[in-house]
Amino acid sequence: MIRGTLFYLVGASGSGKDSLLEGCRRQLPAQLRCCIAHRYITRSADAGGENHVHLSEAEFHLRENMGLLAMHWYSHGYHYGIGTEIDSWLDTGANVLINGSREYLPKAMAMYDELVPVLVDVDLDKLRQRLIKRGRETPEEIECRLARHAQMVAQMPDCTLHIHNNGTLQDGIDALLAVVTANSLQASDA
Repeated sequence: MIRGTLFYLVGASGSGKDSLLEGCRRQLPAQLRCCIAHRYITRSADAGGENHVHLSEAEFHLRENMGLLAMHWYSHGYHYGIGTEIDSWLDTGANVLINGSREYLPKAMAMYDELVPVLVDVDLDKLRQRLIKRGRETPEEIECRLARHAQMVAQMPDCTLHIHNNGTLQDGIDALLAVVTANSLQASDA
């Protein structure tokens, strides 16, 4: 059996990753055989807008020490993990879509030959307006975040697929579904 494709979604805060994943959860056709993995995070379940599984720090470290996390990283004061269930899914030929960390991407690429990086990109002015509207950061923090995003875009691997999320939410969902569809069909034709 051919292993599935691991779609590793990255993008700046405010780029719409969580909204795109939620939209894909509702619209992914069954024939794509694509599972969207929940992240395990040490922030509360009602914070951040992401459909994630909340773990205490003690439970997170227990799972990490028991080898139950395929990937894990620390960012912005929280621990993040992707469970080893993705390995079983990939082994059955299922495609898997995850919300990854751009800093962890090189390590993930070394671990998974079937990984396809997918960047959710937004024009800087639009991203700035989204971050201002959200109201969580000072103007200086927003500008630092935008500079990190521009640097991240410049450092993405050549094999990265791009989702431009400048339009409506449905346009972004359609773009992500198109990437998963095109690359899932390639994997099944191999």
